[in-house]
Amino acid sequence: MRCLEQFHITAVHKIAFTFGPALTIYWYGVMVALGFLAGLWTAGRRGLRGGFAAEQIVDLGPWLIVGTILGARALYVLSYWHEEFAAAPLADVFKVWRGGLVFYGGLIGASLACILYTRIKHLPLWKVADILAPSIALGHFFGRIGCLLNGCCYGRACSLPWAITFPEGHETHPKGSPATPVHPTEIYEALLNLALYAALAWLYRRRKFDGQVFGVYLISYALLRSFVEMFRGDYPQYYGGWATPAQLVSGGVLIVGVVLLTVLPRPSQPR
Repeated sequence: MRCLEQFHITAVHKIAFTFGPALTIYWYGVMVALGFLAGLWTAGRRGLRGGFAAEQIVDLGPWLIVGTILGARALYVLSYWHEEFAAAPLADVFKVWRGGLVFYGGLIGASLACILYTRIKHLPLWKVADILAPSIALGHFFGRIGCLLNGCCYGRACSLPWAITFPEGHETHPKGSPATPVHPTEIYEALLNLALYAALAWLYRRRKFDGQVFGVYLISYALLRSFVEMFRGDYPQYYGGWATPAQLVSGGVLIVGVVLLTVLPRPSQPR
């Protein structure tokens, strides 16, 4: 326990490095950028196997980045307007490099951007969605490591051997008070997303119809997220006293995934 505490007290820090007094680079932004790059690179390679030109997937990258950031930030600002932004300068709304992105908002924004891009480029939407699905999970792996370094999305108090503590000044470690060991929910979700990436990459090579991989991703992530939310400790309140906002959204995402797997057309069976 002492080793784990010491590791996190010395290693978990929001700031990666600075360039003089004017420019500060945050670990959260670094990890999100790495997630985008890793996701886009793996999707590009998968697209080649799916019969797409490399530039068709690479050109989609800026659309996904803009859609993800706009959607993720918009949902975060709407969700925490009174707590963080109502009395703050308007410029704080745009400081995404400090954290404050809601994954489901980013998924919605990226999905809308993908729909628009495939329509403009006349590409098959569900084929592209299947190419991207495993890479979403991989990018999310990096994003959750960024959450750990940023100190957000933390867990409930616990006394397990793998519990972690945050630096003084964090919500779980007020100045002048002992640190509270908490569940490392960021690590839980990061590792589960990495496993989901491997499973979806395996499924992609064996898919039976277009949209299958994306539908399985939606169902799997909804279940994964709902499980991890059971250990989260950063929500000020729970709906009905038991459900987090993300668990409610996960229920809707799971339904969408089930509907897609039910209604998407299958290739004609040979007679």
